[in-house]
Amino acid sequence: MPLYRDVGVVLRTHKLGESDRIVTLITQDSGKVRAVAKGVRKTTSKFGSRLEPMSHVQVQLYRGRQLDIVNQVELVEISTATRANLEATTDGLAMCEVVEQLSEDRSPSPHLYRMLVGALRQLNVAYSALLLPALQLRLLEEEGVGPRVDRCVVCETSDDLVAIDVQGGGVQCLQHRRGVPISVPALEVLRDVLNGRVASVLRRQDLPVQAVREVVSFARGAMEHHLERRIRSSSLFEAPQP
Repeated sequence: MPLYRDVGVVLRTHKLGESDRIVTLITQDSGKVRAVAKGVRKTTSKFGSRLEPMSHVQVQLYRGRQLDIVNQVELVEISTATRANLEATTDGLAMCEVVEQLSEDRSPSPHLYRMLVGALRQLNVAYSALLLPALQLRLLEEEGVGPRVDRCVVCETSDDLVAIDVQGGGVQCLQHRRGVPISVPALEVLRDVLNGRVASVLRRQDLPVQAVREVVSFARGAMEHHLERRIRSSSLFEAPQP
């Protein structure tokens, strides 16, 4: 079996047998990789703790037909602050889950790797309830299915935009509203995120809690609509704070 090296983020793990684990990673050069990490559940394992979801690692693997085999693991970054915060951990796991669903086995997706690394890195620096929805919206935009937030999806007007509809694909005016209400501050956040101004959104301290709730709810709903499945690792909290 050929040996290769790559850098990636652990998206998910599950048990295999008595002491092994199957690890799913999104890698920089190889796309989504599923590999067997032998003996990592033993207390004597040298790198079991390095292969946890959200871990950013340098790996050496043997390529197999269906599952690769982990040979070596080195940590690239440690998300200590994220793992110490329940909200941040929950959102970080949701980020990993979304990327896993969007990626394909052994299909290079450098943008998915890059965007996830950036989001997890920022999450470890400072928690924001807007970071997960920002990633979800940017990923949808990369997939070509980002919501329209500048004009009514029905009549094209830019006036009196008062609602937003996941299935309709974006905002709706007063006359054609069918979705859920959207406030002006929440709409501003959606526009800034989709126009690439995520950093400025995360710096905002003046957003009403209700606007944050609206953005979180819409982004999750839009992503779930695109994936056609629920995001299991969604937020545990009903009132997120920016």
